[in-house]
Order: sequence, then C-alpha cells, then structure tokens
Amino acid sequence: MSAADWLEQGLPHIWLPYTQMQTTPPPLPVASTKGSRITLADGRELIDGIASWWTACHGYNHPHIAQAVRGQLDKMPHVMFGGLAHEPALTLARRLAALLPDPLERVFFCDSGSVAVEVAMKMSVQFWLNQGFTGRTKFLSFRGGYHGDTFACMSVCDPEEGMHSLFAGALAKQIIADLPVDEASEAAFDRLLAAHAEELAAIVVEPLAQGAGGMIFHGAEVLQKLRRAADRHGILLIFDEVFTGFGRTGTMFACESAGVVPDIVALSKALTGGTMGLAATIASRKIFEGFLSDDPLHALMHGPTFMANPLACAAANASLDLFEQEPRLAQAAAISEALKLGLAPCRDFPRVKDVRVLGAIGVVELDRIDDMNGLKRRFVEAGVWVRPFRNIVYLTPALTIGEGELKCLTDAVVAVVGERARGS
Repeated sequence: MSAADWLEQGLPHIWLPYTQMQTTPPPLPVASTKGSRITLADGRELIDGIASWWTACHGYNHPHIAQAVRGQLDKMPHVMFGGLAHEPALTLARRLAALLPDPLERVFFCDSGSVAVEVAMKMSVQFWLNQGFTGRTKFLSFRGGYHGDTFACMSVCDPEEGMHSLFAGALAKQIIADLPVDEASEAAFDRLLAAHAEELAAIVVEPLAQGAGGMIFHGAEVLQKLRRAADRHGILLIFDEVFTGFGRTGTMFACESAGVVPDIVALSKALTGGTMGLAATIASRKIFEGFLSDDPLHALMHGPTFMANPLACAAANASLDLFEQEPRLAQAAAISEALKLGLAPCRDFPRVKDVRVLGAIGVVELDRIDDMNGLKRRFVEAGVWVRPFRNIVYLTPALTIGEGELKCLTDAVVAVVGERARGS
C-alpha cells in the first residue's frame, strides 16, 4: 500500500493529538527514521529538531537499543508483573536507583509520563493516609507548569495556559503558586504554603525547566527554596523529571544540578531512548517504608497491565548503557554552546521577546504566533522538523545530532523566525 493509500484510507478513522482536525492540514506520512533524520514517504528528509517530543536522546534507530529489543523479543516480549518478576526490570530498577541520589531507591514502573506523575501523587496521598493524616489530599504546583493530560495531572498544570481550561469544573482544586524566583514571589509562596500546609500532601515541580507550559527556566536556588520550605512544613516534594531527565538540562537529572533530593521523582520520555513507552516513579526510603504494614490496605494499590514490560525495560537498559559508554553529557554541553551561538541573531528581530538556552534546550519566544500552521509549513519547507507551540519556537534535538545538522536547525529557526518577525 502506498503512502497516499494508507494515509487517505486511515485518516477518516484516526484522532490526532492536540489537533483541531477540521482546520489543521493532514500529518506528514513518514517512511523511516535514522539518527536525527525523518524520511517522508515522498523521499524528503527532515532534520528532527525536537527528538520526537524529547524522547530520542540517542537519535533514531540506535543499533545497540535495537539489538537489545530484538534479543528480548525472542526470549519474552511480556509477562505480567503481578506475582512474577524478570531480569530486565529488576536490573533497570537497580541501575536507576544507583544513578539517582540517595535515598531515592524504590522504583515503580508504569507506561507514560502522565501515569508516572499520577502514581507519584497517589503515593503522596496514601503515604499520609497510612500515617493517619486524612486531610492531606491537595497539592501545590506552579504557574507555567505542565505535568500531563490525565485528570489528576491536569489539576496540577497551569490553569491559565489553555490546554486544560475547559476541564476546570471537573478537576480537583489544587493550590497554584508562582515559582519563588525573587523576594516578592518567595514571600507570597511562604504565605500560601503556611496557610495550606495542613491540607497539602506534596509540592509538585518540573525542576529547572517547565516544558510544555512554555519552556520556562529557573535556577537551582528555586529548588533549594522548595526543599527547605517542604521540610519546614513537613510536606513531600515531587520532581517531575519526565522532560528534564536523561541529560536534557546538562546533567543526567536536573536534581543533580541543584543538589536537591526530592521525596519522589517521575521519569519517562527518554527513558528508553525514544524506542517505546515506559515510565518510572522512584520513591525515597521514607516513602516506601510508609507503606509497610500488616494491613493489606496500606499497600500501594496500583498496577498498570503492561508495567515493567520486558521489551521496554530491555530498551531502557540499553539506553543506560549508551549513557555509560558514550559521551552524552559532553554532547549536551556542546549542543548548549551551539544553540547559544546559533539562535543569538533572533535577539535582534522585532516581536522576539526572549532567546534562552538551558542544556540541550533552545528557545525563541515571540510576542505571539498568528499563523501556527503556516509557520510549521515553512519549517518543513526549510528541511527541518520543528513544532512551535503557543508563542514558542524551540529546539530539543537528539544528544547525538551532528554539528552540521544542528547548524541547519538553528539557521532554519533564524531564517523562518526572521521572516515572521518582519512580517514577510
């Protein structure tokens, strides 16, 4: 079946993500991927500037990951994780615990980043319930934050950013604050925390970089303030590292940069190197021990059917091999410098509000984007795959991207944003 055939015959039956399908052009048919390139069915090649929503940290089709998945497929593609265990999952759990700072040591596997955050929230509430605290059921999160599209996760996202505003009446009411980035916001945060401390289970934050909420960066000192405040009020601290984990901000995990250890961390996205869905919620020793009891109801009653899928765990173990064997963090540092240099000309364009870089994340923020579909089309015409959102054009390439490919990306952003900024 040709691409024209399967696209034409399949589109009437598919529901695409984040897409108003009445007005949006059809998706581009993809034939194959390799490295940092997407080959379309008509033969055109696009340099991928966003690594498939930040997942393909080693590029597409890395042979080491592919070999690991093939080998696991021959032995055992899946087995339930209730009452059974298998080597890929237990090895991966041990390795993740070793990579994360002590006392983060207990790994609960699930399917996606949203579910990993949901599990972290559920753990937090039940931790307090198991201790006899029935009122600690709310969460404090931050404007500009995004934590997923499921109902609990939507409730801790920025309520004003629009993606989930339709659901306001159906969501649990949480406490939403400004990040404490200066004296005024820190004072307001402290007052808010003091007023609600007895009803809060945890603080939820994306460390260093708030991703889908606007690619907003903050310093390590903000996370240190959150840790001190959480300890002062006896509240748990959750780091959502679905976006920031696995080298994206320049260290393996964002918490390392800040020298702050959360009580629970959520991981996904690049966990398998972009090969298949897998997520993990890793809890501290204290959290885990809060579930140990003679009472069966004190157990964590959660269990996704495909949790700890052996194929996905094999891919994740192979991805961790690559972080050990190849210079990914050095590559992230080189990408950071190239993004700073390559995107700098955008600072001089009208309508550009900011240009910022953190690790392997480069952002050009405009005052607005009037024709989103037209802007996306121009990037494809320029030979790159870049997906702007809201008023943001951003790059989060594979950590393995070639120097020339990265320059093509930054040159395309400068050219296309320059056109739009000048109204041409």
